[in-house]
Amino acid sequence: MAPSAWAICWLLGGLLLHGGSSGTSPGPSVPRLRLSYRDLLSANRSAIFLGPRGSLNLQAMYLDEYRDRLFLGGLDALYSLRLDQAWPDPREVLWPPQPGQREECVQKGRDPLTECANFVRVLQPHNRTHLLACGTGAFQPTCALITVGHRGEHVLHLEPGSVESGRGRCPHEPSRPFASTFVAGGELYTGLTADFLGREAVIFRSGGRRPALRSDSDQSLLHEPRFVMAARIPENSDQDNDKVYFFFSETVPSPDGGSNYVTVSRVGRVCVNDAGGQRVLVNKWSTFLKARLVCSVPGPGGAETHFDQLEDVFLLWPKVGKSLEVYALFSTVSAVFQGFAVCVYHMADIWEVFNGPFAHRDGPQHQWGPYVGKVPFPRPGVCPSKMTAQPGRPFGSTKDYPDEVLQFARAHPLMFWPVRPQHGRPVLVKTHLAQQLHQIVVDRVEAEDGTYDVIFLGTDSGSVLKVIALQAGGSAEPEEVVLEELQVFKVPTPITEMEISVKRQMLYVGSRLGVAQLRLHQCETYGTACAECCLARDPYCAWDGASCTHYRPSLGKRRFRRQDIRHGNPVLQCLGQSQEGEAVGLVAATTVYGTEHNSTFLECLPKSPQAAVHWLLQRPGDEGPDQVKTDERVLHTERGLLFRRLSRFDAGTYTCTTLEHGFSQTVVRLALVVIVASQLDNVFPPEPKPEEPPARGGLASTRPKAWYKDILQLIGFANLPRVDEYCERVWCRGTMECSGSFRSRSRGKQAKGKSWAGLELGKKMKSRVHAEHNRTPREVEAT
Repeated sequence: MAPSAWAICWLLGGLLLHGGSSGTSPGPSVPRLRLSYRDLLSANRSAIFLGPRGSLNLQAMYLDEYRDRLFLGGLDALYSLRLDQAWPDPREVLWPPQPGQREECVQKGRDPLTECANFVRVLQPHNRTHLLACGTGAFQPTCALITVGHRGEHVLHLEPGSVESGRGRCPHEPSRPFASTFVAGGELYTGLTADFLGREAVIFRSGGRRPALRSDSDQSLLHEPRFVMAARIPENSDQDNDKVYFFFSETVPSPDGGSNYVTVSRVGRVCVNDAGGQRVLVNKWSTFLKARLVCSVPGPGGAETHFDQLEDVFLLWPKVGKSLEVYALFSTVSAVFQGFAVCVYHMADIWEVFNGPFAHRDGPQHQWGPYVGKVPFPRPGVCPSKMTAQPGRPFGSTKDYPDEVLQFARAHPLMFWPVRPQHGRPVLVKTHLAQQLHQIVVDRVEAEDGTYDVIFLGTDSGSVLKVIALQAGGSAEPEEVVLEELQVFKVPTPITEMEISVKRQMLYVGSRLGVAQLRLHQCETYGTACAECCLARDPYCAWDGASCTHYRPSLGKRRFRRQDIRHGNPVLQCLGQSQEGEAVGLVAATTVYGTEHNSTFLECLPKSPQAAVHWLLQRPGDEGPDQVKTDERVLHTERGLLFRRLSRFDAGTYTCTTLEHGFSQTVVRLALVVIVASQLDNVFPPEPKPEEPPARGGLASTRPKAWYKDILQLIGFANLPRVDEYCERVWCRGTMECSGSFRSRSRGKQAKGKSWAGLELGKKMKSRVHAEHNRTPREVEAT
């Protein structure tokens, strides 16, 4: 029957998303499955570690799959977690600032709670038994070696004798973006702002046996950079050609020569064997080059919508013989709209840009163009290797490079060509989101009908989006399919770290609060039928003939497996399924009662929010069903049909069907019986006028007595144990006095087919039935 007043407000306020349309669908950009924090915990899909004090203030995370350990850097502490179970027996090492550092930090005007502590921001492997850890040290960066033991051991100790200055290896501020990577030989490459005020942006190489190197400060190689990621990437089998790549955004003067500044994203690189120059660029990088990363959506007339702010980068390492792919997450810097995009770059395309022309302009007010003069040998930016150390050209070190090569490299660090993404456009674009995207990791998954890249995106609300992008081929816009939205953390908090373990099929998600271990998939969540498994379009999952299970490629005899990621069509994949899906006649109709002139709600909850919902009405005496027409009186919400004012002509059998990828199925059939106003008046006559004296016993003698069995017959319940509970359920509003035990039992449950009387009917019933409160239902019925 009609819902109470609170339900009407709830429906009208929050669920009128489809207006007057009865068959619209949110589309594939809406997550097909949403799992809350409690859902993940109850399904044993996630495990949370918040530390011994309830919050880690996480700053760094290092996944060590060789040792099966996860190392965390937080506020004045480090942690070690084993991966084989859900965080058993964690290890902790306290590492506060050295004596006097905290007080000195406060005296310099820094916040004692959020800045004057040792925030551990660097965790890198040092050797087989130690990690290199660096912290802000209350604005005096500090580094130390951490003993972690051999494989199979679970130890964590700080080596007191190894503590040294971390300047140039760790930023002073806990929130300042930076990037670092460790190279065999004990060298740490770091891109950061190295001074107390955060103005001196440099790329450092420190540690190891060679002298430290840094960026040239004589000219502006880096313009207010925001470093995101650093990694050593080999170019070929010759290790002398290996380079460390830095991904960052920077703010530069407008290319048109005006006074405005714009944000652009870059990829920069330096040679691992760079030793600086002999007379020019002494102890400075002599091989540094950078190029622009472009991620834009083509528009009409050649216009492009650019995503210029680099948020995160993930390197998808290939199988032998294939090129490395770079997944980059970008955001807009526009004041008009907020948007995010994911672009994919082939490493071979990046190499081609660095082998192309250098950018050149004659002065600050001139346009950039390609350098057309003679480029000296060895080519500026190349590494000393077999290619440069030719007979008669003994360039075995950058110190042997001619001064003109180093002068050219200093004057021309920028490449003219930009790096463009695969297919010339993003694989994923998301605009007008309720949340922001901060982190990205990718898993390449082999499915029955091909190979797919599953993208995991970390948001600022503590959730993870699991997405695939289906490329149609050529330059066509890819199809975005959001498989799941997983609320990892109970409290909305930005996700700051994400690491993936393909071996364990786990995702490790970090925020300021703590860290979560999250399974990449849980196929049984999609349902127990072949069609549901197929419609999920999850590359991890397939129907094996009995259930939806994890798909494992097999080289042997093929089992019965059904999977269709590209089309999600169960008609072709699942035996016994037709284009019409489940026959309407096979779904039994449930009787629902409503009162004329009152409001009534018919609930239909599709299993997928990506499905289009249709309502059909079969009136008594009609030959066939008709589509329900919605207007201001009859509204189609995402949870069902809402009748603001019920008419006697609304009676009939309502069928709710869903259509997803051409597959139609019946969700629910409801036979709506409308109780006309005259019938209601006979049972509940009008209240007597004030001048009419009530009869003995408190009831008007002129009105017929409404027996309990008549009420039961009217509202459609065959057996009610307690009248008080029923009356509370009928007309109790969310803010009124209700039984706590009853509310806890009924919260979140809306029984399909049960009658829900309106406010007026509930009040009248309660007053009438309370007159019989000393008599059992059987005694009343026997009267």
